[in-house]
Amino acid sequence: IKVQLKFSILCCFALFTCFLDAVWGQIRYSIPEELEHGAFVGNIAEDLGLDLDKLSARRFRIVSGAKKQYVEVNLENGVLFVNERIDREELCEQSLSCSFHLQVVIENPLELYRVEMEILDVNDNSPSFPWTEFNLDISESAAPGSRFPLESAQDLDVGSNSLRTYLLSVNEHFLLDIQTRSDGSKFAELVLQNPLDREQQSAHQMVLTAVDGGAPERSGTAQIDITVLDANDNAPVFDQSFYRVRLAENAPKGTVVIKLNASDLDEGPNADITYSFSGHAPIKVRQLFSVDSRTGEIKVKGVIDYEKARMHEIYVQAKDKGPSAVAVHCKVLVNVLDKNDNLPEVILTSVSTPVQEDAPPGTVIAVISVMDKDSGENGNVDCEIPHQIPFQLHSSFKNYYTLVTSDFLDRETVGEYNITLTARDMGSPPLFTRKTILVQVSDVNDNAPHFKQPSYTVYLTENNAPGASICSVAALDPDSGQNAYLSYSILDGDIQGMPVSTYVSINSDNGNIYALRSFDHEQLKNFQVTVQAQDAGFPPLKNNVSVNIFILDQNDNAPVIVSPLPHNDTAPSEAVPRSVDPGYLVTRISAVDADAGQNSRLFYQMLQATDPSLFSVALYTGEIRTIRQLMEKDPTRHRLVILVKDNGQPPLSATVSIILSVVDSLPDSQPDLGDLSLSPHHSSNLTLYLIVSLGAISFTFLVAIIVLVAVRRLKVRASNRDTGALPQVYCYKMCLTPESSKSDFMFLKPCSPVLSVQQNNAKSTDYLTSGWSALDRNELSNNRAATPNEVTHVITTGSLCRNNLLIQTEIYAHVTGCKLSLQEGTAPNYSWTPKYTQPHSEPPDYQHNVYIPGTTSGYSTLKLAPRGELDVYNTFSTFGKKKRFISNYEQPFDKDDALISNAIFK
Repeated sequence: IKVQLKFSILCCFALFTCFLDAVWGQIRYSIPEELEHGAFVGNIAEDLGLDLDKLSARRFRIVSGAKKQYVEVNLENGVLFVNERIDREELCEQSLSCSFHLQVVIENPLELYRVEMEILDVNDNSPSFPWTEFNLDISESAAPGSRFPLESAQDLDVGSNSLRTYLLSVNEHFLLDIQTRSDGSKFAELVLQNPLDREQQSAHQMVLTAVDGGAPERSGTAQIDITVLDANDNAPVFDQSFYRVRLAENAPKGTVVIKLNASDLDEGPNADITYSFSGHAPIKVRQLFSVDSRTGEIKVKGVIDYEKARMHEIYVQAKDKGPSAVAVHCKVLVNVLDKNDNLPEVILTSVSTPVQEDAPPGTVIAVISVMDKDSGENGNVDCEIPHQIPFQLHSSFKNYYTLVTSDFLDRETVGEYNITLTARDMGSPPLFTRKTILVQVSDVNDNAPHFKQPSYTVYLTENNAPGASICSVAALDPDSGQNAYLSYSILDGDIQGMPVSTYVSINSDNGNIYALRSFDHEQLKNFQVTVQAQDAGFPPLKNNVSVNIFILDQNDNAPVIVSPLPHNDTAPSEAVPRSVDPGYLVTRISAVDADAGQNSRLFYQMLQATDPSLFSVALYTGEIRTIRQLMEKDPTRHRLVILVKDNGQPPLSATVSIILSVVDSLPDSQPDLGDLSLSPHHSSNLTLYLIVSLGAISFTFLVAIIVLVAVRRLKVRASNRDTGALPQVYCYKMCLTPESSKSDFMFLKPCSPVLSVQQNNAKSTDYLTSGWSALDRNELSNNRAATPNEVTHVITTGSLCRNNLLIQTEIYAHVTGCKLSLQEGTAPNYSWTPKYTQPHSEPPDYQHNVYIPGTTSGYSTLKLAPRGELDVYNTFSTFGKKKRFISNYEQPFDKDDALISNAIFK
């Protein structure tokens, strides 16, 4: 009853006893060996105070350092159960204490627990003898008290379940003496109690029983056969009955552990000694060592492993070869010395990868456990990682480490890390193990797109095909995945009052920009769009770049003749006096081209002529001059066809026909106008007036001029009605300065017109066209330059020249002449027509296209005044600029442009 009660208590304790060890934060379970699969160990979730509903979500798992997964956890109820049958003898061999460790890993947040599993022994092994029958030879001369060691029984169980005692069957000569070894194991010796008499009984048989201490107990038996021998007087003797030696583990096979020596005083065969293991030597010792029967040397036979057994007891007997030989015994204690022969083991119990590049320092990347089977310093392990990486290794428990970040990561700099972990023991020499941990860095949208260029400049020829690709922009984003996927767009804006989306579009995937319309250089010379690149990250990042698009000119506009213009679909006509000298300026052909650059550079040539030997046209200026003097036999009417051609490729052209009539003389010269001359007082007042006006003019100047013109006209008309005479007036031509493209400011230049007098015309006619004024042949008379004292009343027509088309450095300005008529009894009217006096041989400049007041009229019979003589007519309004004049206004001349007609200044 007591045995059964003890066994029941032990089983209950083994199955249900568990306790929490507060030290180091670990728990410990004790279970018996040989439990079946699914056997209950304990509710680890309750023991750790964990929420059952979160075990799976937090990736609750058990990591074992053993080769087999002996236990497992049911994540639904938190029960720890036996996963595989545990054989304590296989796991721990003969160790009194048998346990293994588990590590519980829980994530989100990371928690670590250490679990120790103690395996309790179960009496599942019976004691057994190496042989079922032992033979002993005992001399009849053996004295009572003689001892004869018996083979020991082996029991794989430990503790109370191991071998407890031996029993000997009843006999009258022998009894059993049970002794205990240093490790607690027991062995038996047969003691001769009464002398033997071979003659009375030559053999004895007994049964030896080995009994363990289990409940219920187990036993094993062996038969002892004793043969009584004839007497041998002297037995061998060892130098000492106990030997102690040291042996390093992993000693090579054949290494001599010790050489035993026994002596026998007998002679001959009775002194010839043989050595062997005694019956007390365990089987494992016989597997690891061998005894030379002749020399008594004990040698290494197997692998000596300190981690399996730190000490071995070898029992050796010596026996002579004489009759009735008696064996003597000795014990050799072999202490195994540990060597650093085991590499540290590295186990990655948990790895969290990839890790985001914006993870804060201290983020746990991996949980690492290390172990070393060696002992002492040979089993102490230290771990390290390289110092040049943003990671650190922290020690949590003994031989447990966590790999954490020590700094912020940047995936664009390093996308992944191969971290080499080195585990090194403290042995001499030290052994180490290296393990590589791959840590990948996941991307965060922390980089905005950036364009390959700070800005883009595109040159596009006008008249392009709508829908054609004009350029491509490209941006880069060092991020990856969606964070690096870029889309392109054009920001809203206006171009000439129209949305930019009506001009260009962009492919959102590749950045190709397309023209949505055909561009015209004459309408739009350049424009700018802003392209935005945005990634697909969250939140998205973006960047802008400017794209400057310049429209290049094509030669798509033919020259346009602006002077002279046909009247009622008839060719314009000019009168030429028969008495003119060679080089006389007859007229000038003026044309403009809406194109730019070389495409607007014009050339003039004579295409047809009634008499090619009489007239010529200047290549660059379009001036028509006489080649020779006119003769009586020359025709009185000439038709000229002038070709105007630009410098484009291919060139475009226009033609104009002009009729020249040869007359004997021009109309009579103008009357003496000395009374109309400008007095110094008036000139001084005019200069002062101009200075004051120029200082006060603003962007409303044009309106003021128009109002002033209207007021002056009313005054003139009223004066004409009251006095019948014209007031004294001045004629000014308005020209734009080179800076006029930036401002509406204008300069006024006084004109000293050349007047022609007509006696019969009673009406003043204003010509507001952009060409030359056409004069009736009957009204023409000889022209001469009027002096200041000859002018009493002047009415002029001024025009504001606006030309916005830049033709390299040449400026085509167009002047409108003023025609005045004088009739008896009324206010004198004078008509004048500007002519050009630039010599044909000089290179063209702005004076070819602009009439300079104060120069000789083309109708005058006087010689052409040299350039120096013209300077006397320059006034303050020229600002001392006597060189070439360059204007920024480039648009083609339009007769509807703001012409200021009949500008009359008193």
